[in-house]
This record gives sequence, structure tokens and C-alpha cells, in this order.
Amino acid sequence: MRFLGLNIPDNKRAEISLSYIYGIGIPSARRIIKAAKIDSGKRLKDLDAQELNQLKDYIEKNYKIEGELRQSIKQNINRLKEIVSYRGARHLRRLPVRGQRTKTNSRTVRGNVRRTVGSGRRKTELK
Repeated sequence: MRFLGLNIPDNKRAEISLSYIYGIGIPSARRIIKAAKIDSGKRLKDLDAQELNQLKDYIEKNYKIEGELRQSIKQNINRLKEIVSYRGARHLRRLPVRGQRTKTNSRTVRGNVRRTVGSGRRKTELK
């Protein structure tokens, strides 16, 4: 089903279908449905046009979603980079930003680099 310019599944419950939208998780989907006064057990395909319009209006008024949200996140990261804050410097170096350790377990940010080192001793030539 096309909703807010996106293809989202209409055979699932409304709160689950709304969570397919970037920027809306299940907790916020539940809040949206409660605020729009829609039965939480209904599936998206069972909603009539008035209920869909209520959902659409509430989401557009109160939430940043999809492109707008991605753009604002990117702007925030660029601002941190420009002022060269600690977090901005971590973004620039492509290192973990939120305090994770880097001695091990930072492969996803570094690009899955696997550097294996032997025992450190050179093998003596065969006699």
C-alpha cells in the first residue's frame, strides 16, 4: 500500500506497518495510533480513507520521517565535524562515536578490517 509516498505492507497490523517508515518505531507507532484514535488491532488495509488521513496528518504535523529526518541527521553530523568537537573528530576518522572500545569490536565502523599477526618471531631457515 502506498502511504506518505512510501510502499508499506497493508496486510499487517497498523502499528507494525507504520514502523516500516524510517523515523517511526513500534513505540511511536503506538503513540500515533492512540493519538489518531484508531483501534490498535486493525490492519492497514481495513482502515478507511478518513482514518488514513488522520494518521497522515498527525505524522506530518508531529514527526520528521524519511528524507527530512535523514537530512537533519546528516546536517547535525556535518555541524559536529565543522566545529571539530570530539564526536565530530570521531566521525571524521570513521571511529566509534559513542564511547565504544576500539582495541577490539570496532570492525563495523572501521569497515570489517581483519589484521592478523603471527607470533612475532621469524621462522629460522630450514637446515
